[in-house]
Amino acid sequence: MSKSKWQLGLLLTLIPSIAIAGWPQDPHAHLPALPVNPSWSESAAAMNKMHAAMSRVKSSGDDDVDFVELMLPHHEAAIEMAKTQLAYGQDPQMRRLAQEIITDQQSEIALMQLWLKRHGSSSGK
Repeated sequence: MSKSKWQLGLLLTLIPSIAIAGWPQDPHAHLPALPVNPSWSESAAAMNKMHAAMSRVKSSGDDDVDFVELMLPHHEAAIEMAKTQLAYGQDPQMRRLAQEIITDQQSEIALMQLWLKRHGSSSGK
């Protein structure tokens, strides 16, 4: 192999290694920090909590019980998100809707919990 081919091969081998070594460890290290929107963070946290709770529900073999078990965390998340809307939202119509969601969902949660108690489910609080 000629010296120039050998040098070219070495160079082609080393360039990616040098480039990777010089790459910042944190890919976002040089990006400006984005402002955190607290209402979005709180709503996203409520959604994550809901998804985690729903994923823990195991089928009971009773479609009605399963429906209620899945709806409870869904309604709880709706209440948390509506409270976030009341804390941060400005539009009067959306604030009124959020208050209605809280009232309605709380009533439905109570109904579902009572139903679960009456149907012998261990989740009825």
